[in-house]
Amino acid sequence: MAAPSNGYGAVGSAGNGNRHSSRGGDEEQPLLGNGSPKGNWRSKLTVNVSRDWADVVLLLCYIITGLLDSASISTWGSFVSMQTGNTVYIGIGLAAPRESQRWIKSGVSLISFCIGSFCFSRFHRHFTPSRRWVLCASFMMQMSLIIGAASILTWGPKSATEKDDITWNVLVPIALVAFQSCGQAVTSRALKFNALTSVVLTSIYCDLFSDAELFSAHNVERNRRVGAPVFLLCGAVMGGWLAHSAIGTAGVLWIAAGLKGLVVVSWFLWPAEKE
Repeated sequence: MAAPSNGYGAVGSAGNGNRHSSRGGDEEQPLLGNGSPKGNWRSKLTVNVSRDWADVVLLLCYIITGLLDSASISTWGSFVSMQTGNTVYIGIGLAAPRESQRWIKSGVSLISFCIGSFCFSRFHRHFTPSRRWVLCASFMMQMSLIIGAASILTWGPKSATEKDDITWNVLVPIALVAFQSCGQAVTSRALKFNALTSVVLTSIYCDLFSDAELFSAHNVERNRRVGAPVFLLCGAVMGGWLAHSAIGTAGVLWIAAGLKGLVVVSWFLWPAEKE
């Protein structure tokens, strides 16, 4: 019989062989300790993380989305996560291409997001979606891309009209941040919390207010749908305020990178899935 799928396009690891070997005789057990530290680290990193309460981490990612999109709109006039808005901007720009350069930046963001989705999804699928080291590596890559964008804004050439410019020091940060932003959405698929993509709210609003048990005392799905826009709104308020302060958009990106680092630590410390 074929091995069962894990629901994300990758084949789940078979557990019978491992469990059989772990029940071997006493003569197969080490005399001292439970194996080498290297083996312990490897076993810790190669397990799947538990889905229990993992939706809390995904909900907190909405704060990061709010920070990044708010700062991006304030500075460049385009989104780096919410690609529905960028699609509308592209349509407006194609209708009147000489009125604004925003549609070009929105196009760069959309293309980068699509390429990022292609890359992150295949990375997760190839190495098992919810494996601990895969989740840590995914968010480390996201953090690195944000650091790259923040570095350009901090030490790169400055521009007084960033909303109108389409120079490399504007387009490259947009591309880097948009590329990484899909990583959170892919993670939500990997952990089977498909609604918590952190890059769209319209479907969440629809599902929330069409829920037959909207006013039920115990409704986990309802609670998630309420938390998503609340956290994104909090992030957007903070991002807009910080982008217009002395910290600026560069500071917002550094903060977002730090939050991504906290997510890496969270996945590293997260309980393993029970066999």
